[in-house]
Amino acid sequence: MSFLLTTLLPMLAPAFADGIRGVFSKLTGGAGGSPQNVGERIELMRADNERLMALAQVDTPSGTPSQWVVDFRSSFRYITILLIWILTAMAIFDTSIKENILIILLDLSGASMSFIIGERMYFNLKGR
Repeated sequence: MSFLLTTLLPMLAPAFADGIRGVFSKLTGGAGGSPQNVGERIELMRADNERLMALAQVDTPSGTPSQWVVDFRSSFRYITILLIWILTAMAIFDTSIKENILIILLDLSGASMSFIIGERMYFNLKGR
C-alpha cells in the first residue's frame, strides 16, 4: 500500500490540485489570478519572460566549460535514475537485502518514474 501511495500520489497530485482549482473557479465564477484585459496579459507575459531570462542566467556557467562537463550536466539526472533502477533490480533478486532497504529502493524507483513520465501523462490527461 505504501508503495502505491508513494508512486501514484506524487504523479496524480498536480491533476487533483488542478481539478480542485477548476471546481473553485466554477463555483465562484471568478477568473482567479488571470489577467482581465489585454494590457494586463501583456504585462504578465513580460514578467514571465523576465523571470525565465533570470533563471537561465542563474543556470549559465561562468566561462566556457568543456564539452564533457556540458554533456554530464545535461544527463546527470537520467544517469542517477538509471543507477537507482539498476540497484532496485539487483535488490529485488538478492534475498540477503533487508525488506526496509528494498522498500526504500522501490519508492525511489517509483518517484523517478514519476519524474520521467509523470508530467507527460499529466498534460495528456489535462488536454482531454
